[in-house]
Amino acid sequence: MANPSPGYSIQLRVEAPAGATATSELVVAVAEAGAVVTAVDVSESTGARVQVDLTCYAVSAEHAAEVAAALAAREGVVVHEVADRTFRLHQGGKLEIVPKTPLRNRDDLSRAYTPGVARVCLAIAERPADARRLTVKGNTIAVVTDGSAVLGLGNIGATASIPVMEGKAALFKQFADVDAWPVALDTQDTEEIISIVKALAPVYGGVNLEDIAAPRCFEIERRLREELDIPVFHDDQHGTAIVTLAALMNALKVVGKRLADVRIVVSGVGAAGNAIIQLLIAEGARHIVACGRSGAIHRGEQYTDEHRTWLAANTNPDGVTGTLAEVLAGADVFIGVSAPNLLGEAEIERMADGAIVFAMANPDPEVDPVIAARHAAVVATGRSDFPNQINNVLAFPGFFRGLLDAGAVDITSPMLVAAAEAIASCVREDELNASYIIPSVFDPNVARAVAEAVADAADRATSADEGRDAAPKPADQAREGAAA
Repeated sequence: MANPSPGYSIQLRVEAPAGATATSELVVAVAEAGAVVTAVDVSESTGARVQVDLTCYAVSAEHAAEVAAALAAREGVVVHEVADRTFRLHQGGKLEIVPKTPLRNRDDLSRAYTPGVARVCLAIAERPADARRLTVKGNTIAVVTDGSAVLGLGNIGATASIPVMEGKAALFKQFADVDAWPVALDTQDTEEIISIVKALAPVYGGVNLEDIAAPRCFEIERRLREELDIPVFHDDQHGTAIVTLAALMNALKVVGKRLADVRIVVSGVGAAGNAIIQLLIAEGARHIVACGRSGAIHRGEQYTDEHRTWLAANTNPDGVTGTLAEVLAGADVFIGVSAPNLLGEAEIERMADGAIVFAMANPDPEVDPVIAARHAAVVATGRSDFPNQINNVLAFPGFFRGLLDAGAVDITSPMLVAAAEAIASCVREDELNASYIIPSVFDPNVARAVAEAVADAADRATSADEGRDAAPKPADQAREGAAA
């Protein structure tokens, strides 16, 4: 799995003797050192010397140093600078606040700020719902984390999580024109997190919980949904579940199987695993076996936490027991949201014909996708350097766009399913194949399709609620009959 990656992109400023093959020799040297050259620019040249900027992908920071050393070892070559392009991109942060309207003169200032702004404040005080229309609230999301489960890095804390939350906010803006802001909380106390988010909620139209460890994340999401009048979405749970369901919908078409019929093994029963299983069940899956570190979860075992207890009661109807490798034998689908390198070729070979493997542990999946593809009909990962990347960015920007457009206050299972169906539909029937079951994150149609589907589902839910409110209650009907 150690392949050169854009995450370790470097730029080397190298000086070498001038000549017809000067740049090509440098490119060969980089390639021999195991890196991939992506750009070659001559930045300065004289009759005797040439200065070249080489951009390339390395495997790691250590490998980048090895590439620089390999160039410096060549006769006449001087390496002046090695710049890490990833760190350079983060210099000064990735976000800024820009006014939507210019303040060019006293007139502008008087309307945007005092005294004119007081009129708008009083209008909102009289009618708080107008804050969605008259402030940033209608298009702004809080990306909230406590830094306890960041990417594959674990509990690195609030401050170290900020680059990820900035990136998330940038994705919201890029793909769905949703303004989002990182809210990294320097506490991992459940009650404190709930209290803080409730206190800062007035300025936001929604809350995206991010990288909060299980099981604390379940309680935080549940309480905030109950106690706030804006939608609360835990992307590690529901974003992952949406995109996984979308990919599985199309993968099942490729292999000619039905969701209700296939046997599914899910490795990982944390936030993502729980949400995936719940959404699959809501969509009609009937044969799911969930596996934790000790193997299959089943009714014959007592569990100390409510989530595993729920899984035991609602999955594994046949009472299968054993390790992950044992229960995977004969399975149609493997979904991994757990840990790297849990499976080898032998385990995938023992799956059913036409097997589907979603190995989504990041950055290193549960099984090497190249090895899995020798026996599985469809293979997907969470990585960008393999086909079929199951990436949450396909879901959350458009999902929140739809919620904000509809003025939704809650999130329902039909919204999640609608989002998955919208993502799946972005791959046309004539495009669908084993290497293309999920659209690209850069497909401009995805966020729009998801937003429309979610907004429609939200509007249907509102109409249904209004219909129930308008319908006479049984007691009312009895009174009306007596009066007649």
